[in-house]
Amino acid sequence: MRVVSGIQPTGNLHLGNYLGAIRNWVKMQDDIAASGEEGSECLFFLADLHAISMPHDPAELKAGTLEMVAALVACGIDPDKSVLFNQAQVPAHAELQWLLTGTARMGWLNRMTQFKDKSGKNREGASLALFSYPVLQAADVLLYQATHVPVGDDQKQHLELARDIAQKFNNDFCEDDAPVFTLPEPYIPPQAARIMSLRDGSAKMSKSDPSEMSRINLSDDADTIMKKVKKAKSDADALPSEAGGLEGRPEALNLVTIYAAITGKSVEAVLGQFGGEGFGKFKPALGEVLVETLSPISARFRELKEDRESLDAILARGAAKARERGARTLDNTYKALGLVRG
Repeated sequence: MRVVSGIQPTGNLHLGNYLGAIRNWVKMQDDIAASGEEGSECLFFLADLHAISMPHDPAELKAGTLEMVAALVACGIDPDKSVLFNQAQVPAHAELQWLLTGTARMGWLNRMTQFKDKSGKNREGASLALFSYPVLQAADVLLYQATHVPVGDDQKQHLELARDIAQKFNNDFCEDDAPVFTLPEPYIPPQAARIMSLRDGSAKMSKSDPSEMSRINLSDDADTIMKKVKKAKSDADALPSEAGGLEGRPEALNLVTIYAAITGKSVEAVLGQFGGEGFGKFKPALGEVLVETLSPISARFRELKEDRESLDAILARGAAKARERGARTLDNTYKALGLVRG
């Protein structure tokens, strides 16, 4: 089992990133490492090549990449158990993307909803990188012969495209018994919590929200976490005793969901504990469990963030491993296409 997944280095992670993805990355890493199965591993990368598909500040991208490494390691990603690297240090990602553009079809890319969403009404003014972004995503996973790729609802379409590209390439250029690419399967992580804004229960928690009070950053200290939770939007009614009672109450549902996710309990169990109570009692309890879980992460993050040498070393070691893992696939792709290399 080879799991490959990436995240854009947009700076500090928040609670939604942690509960929605990173915590499951750590669990996958630990489970695969504990299995002891030869060849099984996780590869996690910072998608800095993807980041340049949109307008960006080079200095912010560089700083965000290092900050993201610190955050991932603080959350439990172990560079000795997983391969942790950034795309830019592994040129094979960009090489393979170009080789796959001969197989990918315009019609396939025209159907990608993310391009339509990100380009908005100015599709003609969007970068070519944004349009071909899904082909680079395909290269990201096919390069390492990924067997499984963690996906949310917004990425299922891109994984399907990667499988289509791999299948067509294998059909067009390979013998039946010697395909170049493995077709990756989607991995739907268990208990992938969907965490919403603390200011609007109908919007996802996001770094792009201008209000710092809308999210809990993994760099927040204990006092800041408690302050944000106590000021989080809620309503005047007491918590119900059953999950059905949260219908039509998005802010209440969000706060209960966060409590359930951070403690590993079900929403029903949380309501069994706090049903009938008001938010004056529930919010402090939520703040306490968040502080208990996030304070060690926050402390480790701040420590790592100041150690540039260690962060550079982590990325360099991970990139060396990644280049080694992807070399054979890249060579076989060139050969299958009839390209002559020195």
